[in-house]
Amino acid sequence: MQQFPCPFCGLRNEREFHFAGEAGKTRPDTTGKVSNADWASYLYTLKNRKGEVREVWMHRSCSELFILRRNSVTMAVLGHEQLRKDVP
Repeated sequence: MQQFPCPFCGLRNEREFHFAGEAGKTRPDTTGKVSNADWASYLYTLKNRKGEVREVWMHRSCSELFILRRNSVTMAVLGHEQLRKDVP
């Protein structure tokens, strides 16, 4: 079983986490009209890169989101970052 580092709770079993999406995707501006194609592309199109990737994950125990850097080929965890800057 793989271990993921939660920036808030420490190292935990991968079953405690939920993949939330690729980091850096820009959500369509919903203050105006968004086409179905643009919305579907945002929700379902993934780059699915080989090698180092940055992803948003949620730790189900504390409900915090964070960035996980990992190698998508070897599954090795390369690092993590907090999304919330107000938490020490």
